[in-house]
Amino acid sequence: MKLESNATIQIQKPIEVVFESIVNPEKMTKYFISESSGRLESGKEVIWKFPEFEDKFPTSEIKIVNNNSISFVWDPETVVIITLEELPDDNTIVRVNENGKELNDDNLKWALENSGGWANFLACLKAYLEYGILLRKGAFDFMRK
Repeated sequence: MKLESNATIQIQKPIEVVFESIVNPEKMTKYFISESSGRLESGKEVIWKFPEFEDKFPTSEIKIVNNNSISFVWDPETVVIITLEELPDDNTIVRVNENGKELNDDNLKWALENSGGWANFLACLKAYLEYGILLRKGAFDFMRK
């Protein structure tokens, strides 16, 4: 049995704006990561850095379908798939699915933590796009001590 981590949210912005905010590092560094080696593009590899961790995270096997989906690998055992669904009135549903790990105690802990992590990603994206609020700023400083 394979485990999955899932999170979903509705954002009151057009699909093009939401998509660009996920693939563009200038926007993504405002709400999720602190550094990126480049834009998410099909066939490319980028390196992400998070403010609360010393490690850098290679993001590979990137597949982009404009204004529809983004997928990548940053854990060799999993694939992340972000899908966008356009709604009336310039609203967008964003779904994140990360899957692939075998069921065991360690991976069950991973699934629970990652579901919370992806929910945080979506909340930060929504706050940034709809209200210009940077939810991650200072939120994880305690992890660096």
